[in-house]
Amino acid sequence: MDKVYQGGGRHLFKRKRTFAPPLIILGLIILAACILVDLALRDAFYDIAEVRAVQLATDAITGTIQQEVKDEGFRYRDFIYIHKDNQGHVSMIEANTVKVNEVIAVTTAAIQETLEDLRWQLFNIPLGEVLGIPMLANYGPRINYNVLPVGAVRVDIIDKFETAGINQTRHKIYLSFNTNVRIVIPSRSGRADVTIKMPLAESIIVGTVPSTFVALPDGIFGSALVQ
Repeated sequence: MDKVYQGGGRHLFKRKRTFAPPLIILGLIILAACILVDLALRDAFYDIAEVRAVQLATDAITGTIQQEVKDEGFRYRDFIYIHKDNQGHVSMIEANTVKVNEVIAVTTAAIQETLEDLRWQLFNIPLGEVLGIPMLANYGPRINYNVLPVGAVRVDIIDKFETAGINQTRHKIYLSFNTNVRIVIPSRSGRADVTIKMPLAESIIVGTVPSTFVALPDGIFGSALVQ
């Protein structure tokens, strides 16, 4: 009689081992590393883009104003009237407010138009520069960003007195600009201030200038003497 051997199925069909938990953990580690690298690179990229955006806006505005000043040929006497008494002493320094307001209006319009042109341009930075490796600064895929004008452009004319020698005073007039731009990069954006001060005109005033004018903390254009 033949013997029948009955063994449990457990010996014939072995359960396969699963590697799911280790693979999931490895995947999570890789994902976390990618996120950390992405965040680090994103911050570095934004910092570079912000510096470049401010420089782009500054260069664009400066070029526009330099051209305006050249075309208009502004002179010191266009903005300031100096009155003297019978002895030739300076008795009054008066601002030409009509000219000042005209220059501010024209300049503001020109700057707004210049900044609006930036809106339609696409800028980029090589990945090598973002990594901070000088030898690779110009290599790698280029990441795009935009520069958008935000808010109003504030234009002021300011001035300052300073000693220029014996019985002489130098009076400098500047154009001051302040505006904001928005830097837009993939998955992030932010604002940056753009502030510029450019010389507009100056003159040497011979004779004693009354301290009433020289001591004005905000100059003639920023004081109550200009209405």
